[in-house]
Amino acid sequence: MPQSHPDVRILHLTPAAFHALADGDAATAARVIPVPVTPYLLGDDCRPVWRMRAVQCDADPRAAAWVTGLVWAGSLNKAVGAAGFHGPPDSSGVVEIGYGIDPEHRGNGYARTALDDLLSRAIRNPRVTRVRVSIAPDNVASRSLATGFGFRQIGEQWDETDGHELVYERAARWPEVRCATRRPVRELAALAR
Repeated sequence: MPQSHPDVRILHLTPAAFHALADGDAATAARVIPVPVTPYLLGDDCRPVWRMRAVQCDADPRAAAWVTGLVWAGSLNKAVGAAGFHGPPDSSGVVEIGYGIDPEHRGNGYARTALDDLLSRAIRNPRVTRVRVSIAPDNVASRSLATGFGFRQIGEQWDETDGHELVYERAARWPEVRCATRRPVRELAALAR
């Protein structure tokens, strides 16, 4: 199983960075983003996310502190993926996490580290009560990662960008133990509700 990486950070982006990534504009991205990004992050697979976040942050600049950022690997000195929340907590305290790692860097624990970091942030925020992830049914690795962090499937949905997704949720706060194999019994009962 891939290990977590202590040198991995999620870097928040500015509206200018979101627009550069949405446009696939490598020159502007290099000027407004403090770390190198992979061609995957500038490519067609990621552009819909960057466009959505650019519009979101144009409408509400405060959202930039919550939404998708870059997964920066210090040992490689480059961004190897994207991760963040879909936005600030909604009125019932739910936040949704999204993450994606450059295919050339998958299987190295970067998604695990990013998910752990985002869950830690959710735990520290008193407004957050539940955390959600939506995953394509054929994305076995992502489903396994989410369930390993205590997420349980609560339904399905159709996403206009990503298509059919399975929806998983978990409580925001647990004792410091995050791994599902060591989860307290009382939390299992709460998840069953």
